[in-house]
Amino acid sequence: MYQKYGSYANKKEIRCVLVGDACVGKTSLIVAYTTNGFSDRYTPTAFDNFSVTVNVDEKPLRLELCDTAGRSEFDTIRPLSYADANVFLLCFSVAKPESLSAVFNRWLPELRAVSPSTPVILVGTQSDLRLNMGRVISGLPRSKGSDLVEWRTASRIASQFNADYLECSAITHHNLKEVFDLAILEGLNRKSPVINNEPKQKVNSPNKWILFQSSAEKQSEKTKSPSKKVTPPFKENSFFGLKKLVSIMKF
Repeated sequence: MYQKYGSYANKKEIRCVLVGDACVGKTSLIVAYTTNGFSDRYTPTAFDNFSVTVNVDEKPLRLELCDTAGRSEFDTIRPLSYADANVFLLCFSVAKPESLSAVFNRWLPELRAVSPSTPVILVGTQSDLRLNMGRVISGLPRSKGSDLVEWRTASRIASQFNADYLECSAITHHNLKEVFDLAILEGLNRKSPVINNEPKQKVNSPNKWILFQSSAEKQSEKTKSPSKKVTPPFKENSFFGLKKLVSIMKF
């Protein structure tokens, strides 16, 4: 017997907060997910709120995505965005080993000081660099394999604080939807599978749960202006909803 949605019946909104070092691609992930696009221009973030509406079992659920600044000058005010979080995406770049070191030395202690029990998902960004695809697209020099964080290393670190680990790319959209699907599952206080996303390995399950993204809108936390609807360049349920199915676990 399946307990499909846990506390979903009482939830109409999930707040997902992205944290991590500056320049690891947090904003790019949100932009790619909400608009099906990619911006190669870096714009320093203060604090921005984005929101999308997803359909979970044909029921609307608002997913609020909070983009935080990784720079040290925001250390005193950044934790204010943690209190109401239902799930954290703790991001580092697979091309920047120092950003993974900061996960334990800086970010995890900061998160746990405010929200000791909120679920955390470790996210390795810029996974396209493993195949140099992103650098070819961007016209950058090819990276050396020795410069990249090994998948097993990051996965082992995630297991030390009982977190799932996923790698994704805002450029190629590899595992992009899977990251936010898992965030929704965790935000709904459900037991979710440990996804083995090691390159060239697949996870199969006979039980599926479909998450559809239906609309997108952005709100700037700096201005506190009313939410404005954004028309994404994809048809409703055409891309994100059919790309991947997420497994349901038995209780």
